[in-house]
Amino acid sequence: MGRRWLTVVVVCLASAGAGVTALASLRLDRRLSVGTVRIFSDPGHRGALDLYVPLVDWGVRFGGVRAPVRLRLDVQRVDRDAAVSVAREGAGSPRVIARVKRDARDAIGSYLRILVALVFGCALGFGLIVALALRGAGLPLLPGAIAAGATALALGVAIIVLLPPRGDLGTPEYYAHGPDIPRALRAVDSAEASAGALGDELDSQLVGLARLVVAPGQRDTLGGRPQITVASDLHNNLLAVPALQRVARGTPLFFVGDLTDRGSPLESQLTRGILRAGTRLVFVTGNHDSDAEAQQLADRGAIVLTEHGRLLRGRRYGPMVVRVAGLRVAGYGDPFRRRRVRGYVNLEPPTPLSAPSVAEQNLFANWLVGLKDEVDVVMVHEPALAAKGIEALRRSPPSHPIVLLLGHTHHADISVNRGFTTLNGGTVGAGGTGNLRQQQKIGVARMTYATAGSFTPLAADLVEIDPGNGSATAKRFRLDVPPPIQGRK
Repeated sequence: MGRRWLTVVVVCLASAGAGVTALASLRLDRRLSVGTVRIFSDPGHRGALDLYVPLVDWGVRFGGVRAPVRLRLDVQRVDRDAAVSVAREGAGSPRVIARVKRDARDAIGSYLRILVALVFGCALGFGLIVALALRGAGLPLLPGAIAAGATALALGVAIIVLLPPRGDLGTPEYYAHGPDIPRALRAVDSAEASAGALGDELDSQLVGLARLVVAPGQRDTLGGRPQITVASDLHNNLLAVPALQRVARGTPLFFVGDLTDRGSPLESQLTRGILRAGTRLVFVTGNHDSDAEAQQLADRGAIVLTEHGRLLRGRRYGPMVVRVAGLRVAGYGDPFRRRRVRGYVNLEPPTPLSAPSVAEQNLFANWLVGLKDEVDVVMVHEPALAAKGIEALRRSPPSHPIVLLLGHTHHADISVNRGFTTLNGGTVGAGGTGNLRQQQKIGVARMTYATAGSFTPLAADLVEIDPGNGSATAKRFRLDVPPPIQGRK
């Protein structure tokens, strides 16, 4: 008796595992009137129907799926002519509505029929194989065969009963990889959902998608607002300069240190193209820059900021806070920048854990606290140098928003706090010419802001560019709404 039960348990587990694997593996592309969707199931989540649109990086999620599975429809391609037709005629054309409903119903129905057959077949087949294997080990075959058939049948029935969405589909949840898009999508029009018909609701969302694609002006966008480009850590990688010039075109470029590796005269000549990367170059030194390089940039018209004020011709200093594109900006030079009189040697301590010192952190903190009521943007290369200053801002938030621009880590990062934001664009040089084996991506940030009345940061975009194929991705973080979490990355 015990041997039979052992056979049943083992075969049931094997059949169930094969069925769930088949459930997660099936992906079908189906043509709809407005484009092509990929339909698949994602088990292990709260049951939902997801319509996701990579083109605009947002999705809409409905309940009604009683199995712990997300039924996913990812829009792969959009037929622009069809999308225009749906957007213009969909709300009032029964013919267009009927076509989209029919396509959606047929696509999902086709997927579910194939899915049931595949899950049943895989569960039954693998269960029988395991039962035969157990027979060879001396266990009875018949209980195993019955267990395989029963498990496969149970999985098939469960898919038929639990996976198709049912019930109220009228309260969708919008989601996206960036936090600003759900807010914008509140303006997207959608027709009323029918409580019992998936096709009606899917159609209304496809109409909304078409309108969003062909008429993005209906969204609450930030277009036309002033922007700055934030970059750091080029490290002599001249191959990355054209990409930076494209990203920074039409905006001031705020470069937060490590333009070169040693700051030598040769390196300074090679990286002169950075001056043409934006409408204006604003620069602070990093630990791989030099005093001579900073002076050359200042002599050529760049705004070079230091803890003593703006660096001017003849090694003189101007105001501590300068105006750039409507922003009040100050910067703090890196204490370990190279010196020409010392042959551009590295002045950093031998171990990273000892740099920078507590005394240097306190100097920066005192400098920042003394300026916090006078600046909108602060540039400092080393996040560790700014640590105590950031702690001081947390204890006593500024009376108006401040954005701290950082570098050095080679990792893009944004942290939104009460009263201030820290923003690091990563490494625009993909790690630099000395780190090519790391295969890092080019990292740049953009900040959108408003200056009417007072400075208000609106959004930050973290951009990554693959230096191999030129493909780019961007993630937006909204800065004018309270953050749901601290330290988002």
